[in-house]
Amino acid sequence: MAVTLAHAEETGQGVRLLPTVLSGQSVHLLKEPPVPSLLHLTASARRDSFSRRVGDVFATAWREAHPDDPYVLRDLAADPVPHITEAWTELCDNALRDQISDPARLHETARTPAQREAWAIVRPLLDELLAADVVLIATPMYNYSVPSALKAWLDQVTFPRVSLAPRRFVVASARGGAYGPGTPKEPFDHQERYLRDFFQGHFGVADTVFVHAELVNARLDPALAALRPEHDASLAAALDTARTLAKDY
Repeated sequence: MAVTLAHAEETGQGVRLLPTVLSGQSVHLLKEPPVPSLLHLTASARRDSFSRRVGDVFATAWREAHPDDPYVLRDLAADPVPHITEAWTELCDNALRDQISDPARLHETARTPAQREAWAIVRPLLDELLAADVVLIATPMYNYSVPSALKAWLDQVTFPRVSLAPRRFVVASARGGAYGPGTPKEPFDHQERYLRDFFQGHFGVADTVFVHAELVNARLDPALAALRPEHDASLAAALDTARTLAKDY
């Protein structure tokens, strides 16, 4: 699906969003906020996890490079986002029916008490997302995919035909095994594939960067003990990549 980037105008109140066309439908694409800003999401159920470590290295380097710029940390495991309800689906129905794709108008989709209650959950999450120009997601692979805590957040902030381009997404992940190209487990990787497809299909973001620390289970599983050196090398490379990458964001 081809996406044509819209233009936006700066006003006294910030960025004014101008419509463009996506497959013949009106859609709003969001311009970068006027200053660098980072939204840092963590999703691991473990308080001390490898995905958190890799994400923290990126965040620390980014904050060192942008000491005066906004940084928001949301721990989706410690402070879980509620799963969507029927009222949330009605918000999406209203947006589609009335062709509302401007984020500034999404509040208009909340018309009943239940819908307004659903919107009250969405609004602070969406505000954080729209205010960021870089979104860092630190997440493990759970059961070949992503934690339900992350999926719940994605569901809450996603609305029809609202694109987040040209915002940039970085995923810092940890996986128990090896799922890279050419590995036996590559077909089972529904973590990177899911997130990459989600960000491109829903948000219009096609250049998500993934930084993986693999073979974490080699630290615990006797059957993988011989692969511990490969894990150590993967972790070291992920930490170094995260640190270096942050300087370009």
